[in-house]
Amino acid sequence: MAVQQHSQLDERRSAEERPIVSFQVITDTHVRAESEHVHNRNLDKALKDILVNCPDSIGIMHVGDVTDHGLDAEFAELHRILADNAAELPRLLLTTGNHDVGLGIWESRIGRFLKETGMQAPYHDHWIAGYHFIFLGTERGLELFCDLSDEQLTWLEAKLAENSVANKPKFLFLHQPLLDTVGGSFKAQGWYGVTQDERVKEILSNYPNVVLFTGHTHWELEAGYARSVETASMPAMFNAASVAYLWTDLDEHKDGSQGYYVDVYEDKVLVKGRDFTTGTWIPGAQFEVPSRR
Repeated sequence: MAVQQHSQLDERRSAEERPIVSFQVITDTHVRAESEHVHNRNLDKALKDILVNCPDSIGIMHVGDVTDHGLDAEFAELHRILADNAAELPRLLLTTGNHDVGLGIWESRIGRFLKETGMQAPYHDHWIAGYHFIFLGTERGLELFCDLSDEQLTWLEAKLAENSVANKPKFLFLHQPLLDTVGGSFKAQGWYGVTQDERVKEILSNYPNVVLFTGHTHWELEAGYARSVETASMPAMFNAASVAYLWTDLDEHKDGSQGYYVDVYEDKVLVKGRDFTTGTWIPGAQFEVPSRR
């Protein structure tokens, strides 16, 4: 009887240690038209890493700059890479980056992105396994910044309020980071980029249970401010680095490929930096976000 009780206790502990849901966050894949380009090989390797290490993933969340120039040939390569991994690949949800839709004729650029990715609009949301995933996206083709309409910001407020529970996280994705939040976004670094920065911060200040993931900067996760300094009123914010290549605090290019594995528990969210090149965890980029009550 004692053996049976011990076994039941072990099973209960094991269940408590397992996350409720797990997903991944990748960004800045910069897929190129050349099939053997290092960016393409890095994306393929990242997807294979996810398939091996998280077969129960509920989704891969992509934070923009899916392609390098938004060209048909680059989207064709994206589809090839996805097809090569399609047997077990979890759902892929994406938002735009400036490389996808910046410059050119806006209607043509955004139209191609939506057609090729299957997303319904520049901004969209999804409920998956009881958790809310919200994607913001530019509505103008700017070279570096994103521009969010009043309509989108009103929509964001409504979505953040939708079925909101104080201790349950909502996950938000936007390509460009807010000013002075994560690596690369500080004014001297120059890779922030939300035209409505103050308005977005004002909205988020009412929802500290949000976890925001951004891309754009490529800042390696070993550098400072992979995670923003958390305050009582603002949510946790994370720079998701880049799958294609990295950038350093010395303002230099660095070969490499990184992203996040995210495990959601009843009382916390674990955000775990992953080096896709070596297939290892990044010791300095393992973060815990406690539930806000």
